[in-house]
Amino acid sequence: MRIATIAQRCGHAAAFDDETADHRVQFGGGHAGHHVRHDHVERFGGEFSGGTHTCKGFGPMKLDGTGTGGGRVGGYGYIFGHPRDIAKPLGLCEGHDAGYAGSMTTRIWTAALAVIGDEILSGRTQDKNIAQIATWLNVQGIRLAEVRVVPDKTAAIVEAVNVLRARNDYLFTTGGIGPTHDDITVDAIAEALGVPVVHHPQAVAVLEAYYTTRGGLTEARKRMARVPEGADLIENRMSGAPGIRVGNIFIMAGVPHITAGMLDALTGTLEGGLPVLSRTIGCWVGESEIADLLREAEKSHEGVAIGSYPFFRDGRTGANFVVRATDAALADRCIADLTRALEATGRTVVAGGI
Repeated sequence: MRIATIAQRCGHAAAFDDETADHRVQFGGGHAGHHVRHDHVERFGGEFSGGTHTCKGFGPMKLDGTGTGGGRVGGYGYIFGHPRDIAKPLGLCEGHDAGYAGSMTTRIWTAALAVIGDEILSGRTQDKNIAQIATWLNVQGIRLAEVRVVPDKTAAIVEAVNVLRARNDYLFTTGGIGPTHDDITVDAIAEALGVPVVHHPQAVAVLEAYYTTRGGLTEARKRMARVPEGADLIENRMSGAPGIRVGNIFIMAGVPHITAGMLDALTGTLEGGLPVLSRTIGCWVGESEIADLLREAEKSHEGVAIGSYPFFRDGRTGANFVVRATDAALADRCIADLTRALEATGRTVVAGGI
């Protein structure tokens, strides 16, 4: 029997996977945030089973292609995705023979990043988190779709959070979770979600232990244990103060090496699709001279994206061309065809780029 199961994580969004399972997996009141690929949790795909599946924590969820809610959700306490938008939505029900088929490659998972801080907008601090978060997300099979830099103003943060979390599977924020009065990210996100701010007991305990030999846990330092109600913590091995996960929102430090540690703690816990692979070639040519050739190469290889990156070096004009796809064989075919097309014009192609 093929099993349709929802993994609920304390009011958080469910996790997806595409593996076929003969095992019934239910995280009943448990912790579904670990790597679900190893638990053989199957998501639905194709046609929908019909009927109403009562789901603990979520209430009735109709799985007949209409659903009880609108649009792709991605909000606090909801399931990621409407049946119309996802190949395989989950339900917290077991034993129903879904008889579904679907491909993970048809589901593109996206994330947004809100970089929070006046110091970024003023130019005083240069952001280094965008690149490392984008790279980490790609390994998880998630694409960074958009980035917004937001000032330390509650209304601006609330607006950005509500827009970005609604149109992406995940939202990451960096900055504004320190001990000072202008660290308002937690308060703003709680306001966006319509929940109060509370002290997380585990965060308080972690901070008390960390500051035992560092002057003690002052009221200012205790601010770093404040979270939107219902949140979980993201481990911080670098400085004690944890990050925060609430729904599909991940609230992280602004200091790059601390952010990196938090990302490491999250590795393998988010559901995504196939990672994007890339192949690169270079050529001493002006990109405008071969624009049509690039367009045709991309058009004739459905599922790839070709990026052109021109440069001027040693008095010469050249460009590197990066082919991206989730299918390695497809990327290889495209790069081979593009190489032949460029060489047919009499140009020398450099594998790996110039």
